[in-house]
Amino acid sequence: MYGDEDPEEWGERVRRFREPGGRSALHPGRRIHPCPTCKAPRRLTAADVAHGYQCDACADRAEGGGW
Repeated sequence: MYGDEDPEEWGERVRRFREPGGRSALHPGRRIHPCPTCKAPRRLTAADVAHGYQCDACADRAEGGGW
């Protein structure tokens, strides 16, 4: 938790993100869907797919992070 963040807000982050406070925007849960970009199996949850997300590796590449 960040120093200026209230505990309720942190709790919401923990429920919404796999890595709260980290770089990933992916949701927690079972990874049962492939990435739509690289087609790697078991990279996304149903919530990730519903939001149109791709796996972390593809998102990093798209944002200029490379491999």
